[in-house]
Amino acid sequence: MHSAVAAPALPEFNELDEDRYSSGCIPNTPQDDDSSSASSVSSTGTVIPSPGRALFARPQGVPRGRSFEPIPWTTYFERELFLPAPDGSITYHAYLSSPAPPAGLGKPPGPLFVTHHGAGSSGLSFAVLGAEIRKRLPSAGILSLDARGHGLTTTTTTSSSSTASHPAEDLTLPTLAADLAALLALTKAHMHWPALPPLILVGHSLGGAVVAELANTLSARASTAMDLLGYAVLDVVEGSALDALQSMTAYLATRPAGFASLRDAVEWHVRSRTVRNGVSARVSVPGLLVEGGGAWRWRWRTELAATQPFWEGWFRGLSGKFLGGRGGKMLLLAGTDRLDTELMIGQMQGKYALQVFPEAGHFIHEDLPEKTATVLVDFYRRNDRSALVLPPKVSELLAQGKRV
Repeated sequence: MHSAVAAPALPEFNELDEDRYSSGCIPNTPQDDDSSSASSVSSTGTVIPSPGRALFARPQGVPRGRSFEPIPWTTYFERELFLPAPDGSITYHAYLSSPAPPAGLGKPPGPLFVTHHGAGSSGLSFAVLGAEIRKRLPSAGILSLDARGHGLTTTTTTSSSSTASHPAEDLTLPTLAADLAALLALTKAHMHWPALPPLILVGHSLGGAVVAELANTLSARASTAMDLLGYAVLDVVEGSALDALQSMTAYLATRPAGFASLRDAVEWHVRSRTVRNGVSARVSVPGLLVEGGGAWRWRWRTELAATQPFWEGWFRGLSGKFLGGRGGKMLLLAGTDRLDTELMIGQMQGKYALQVFPEAGHFIHEDLPEKTATVLVDFYRRNDRSALVLPPKVSELLAQGKRV
């Protein structure tokens, strides 16, 4: 664990920027029909907030100005899931807002946007984005997992003695992709869905590499277990990611080793412009920390330095995997300078859709959740096969007495 260091000097806080993100209401999420009278872990591994605590009541709006108070996950998701693997080696944790059921016989349910966060983050990174997606597409569901070694997902190998030379978790790319596939299967069984809904995979940074890996695996196996419409990768490409690894250790050394309070942690992320949207930071940052002893009351939940042995393996070959997977493809970047040669050629050949948000930082989906949601919903609609209207068959026209 890093020794305690003081937070680096931060730029002057721009209250106008904060107001721009904080002037609206926090979106509320409808309560589930099967919610219990008390917030608890049920026998099926679901935590549903208590209606008696009015957690789903419409808020009066996010306070303007310098508010850094944490926002609970219940503001954005219907439930959280704790799903143990059959062999007991891992219990996956995820946040879920269910898609709409089928609108009629033979109709598919609403789409499920499945999100995978980057290294050191958690499923709450997509909380605000998920709410914005559902504003634009009310039939959509959101499933946002905590990867192993992150958030509230736990494994039997979890250890506090993880080091860069002896990592406690298997964070190889094939393992993370297998975890994502396993989570989908467990969620389907847990929610008693007859089949998985149409899927849009969304991954940020490391998560982008994971969804590209899974898409390639499904293509290689010609698997029909998942109705994968497409996948979106957020602000990561192979070339720039590998180059950035050289300075990653130096960056980690500049971060505070911990914080006196969650409010202080949120404030640091906003003031340092690590996350440029104050509302998103207030819901996502608390998930990055765990309470403990030592010099700081709150310390980082995931020791990023200990994941160093996996860094290169996460991103090596990413461009080819992104271009080679089945389904529609979208790349969202904060700058076109991040494109490497393989992606530039693929973009000119029309192999994927490209969207650039130069005003965003690395956490595009947190900095600009409204714009990101609009792009992702449009991406889904372009790849939604159920919306295709096919011309009638010649035999049907003849049976109707029409000339062809």
